[in-house]
Amino acid sequence: MKQRTPVYVTIAIILVILFILYYMFVQNSSFIASPYFWGTVIITVILAMIQNALGDLIENDRFKKLTDLEKAEYIKEKNTPYFKRLYESAFKKQTATEEKDILIDHGFDGIMELDNQLPKWWLGLFWFGVAYCVIYMTSYFLTDFAHQKQEYDEEYVAQTASVAEYMKNVPQATIETAEFKEDEVEAGKIVFQTNCISCHGEGGKGGIGPNLTDKFWINQPEKTLFKNVFYMVENGSPNNPAMQPWGKNGVVSGNEIQQVAAYVYHINQEQPPITPAQGGAAPQGTEAKWEK
Repeated sequence: MKQRTPVYVTIAIILVILFILYYMFVQNSSFIASPYFWGTVIITVILAMIQNALGDLIENDRFKKLTDLEKAEYIKEKNTPYFKRLYESAFKKQTATEEKDILIDHGFDGIMELDNQLPKWWLGLFWFGVAYCVIYMTSYFLTDFAHQKQEYDEEYVAQTASVAEYMKNVPQATIETAEFKEDEVEAGKIVFQTNCISCHGEGGKGGIGPNLTDKFWINQPEKTLFKNVFYMVENGSPNNPAMQPWGKNGVVSGNEIQQVAAYVYHINQEQPPITPAQGGAAPQGTEAKWEK
């Protein structure tokens, strides 16, 4: 008669499976505080104990039918600690007599094959893998667990919120503190292409808005080109309502205005102007005499 698995081992296995199952469907550890989780734990523990009690009754009935020798062997094995018994069943070598009983009547090159049972640790891992696969596939198709798109969307929202929080707290450039930085030209180009290119054209050549690469400017409220661009982007143009106050409207931050001002300064002062012959807009306004 085979020894049964102790009830505490059965309960431990059930708890592990329940934890994995809940985690896959809920996708975080918040279920630990849920009454549904603990209700399921209590119910399954009670069922495990009932099953163990029924097993004891069946075991006692079968024990009565054993011979005295079989009873003595059964009691000796039952008194062996469970994990020691499990270890011995997994790694114990057969005696010569036991090997003779499980010898298969065929072989090759003098090597005979034994009809060994698979180790219990191997069978346990195999059935655990099967159960895990069933739980995983069920949660994969019935929930959002392990879906790359869902995970990407969640991480994108979290990252966007993190960036927004950072931008809210990071000190922003003002027209008093802003300064030209060569390493911000590329970042300013991205801001320009996102918000300004529809009016001022590719590379600032002009279109609906004036050409930003020449020396002629309609609005010149500041003495330096860099600060002039910062002022115009922040406050808009009093002569053209299409040039809205991007900074005051909250469309771009102070640091982004500083970046786009660096880009416009770069294309105006550090590159040759785009002339009308090259597709640039004709000069508008008066020639600016910018201070350095």
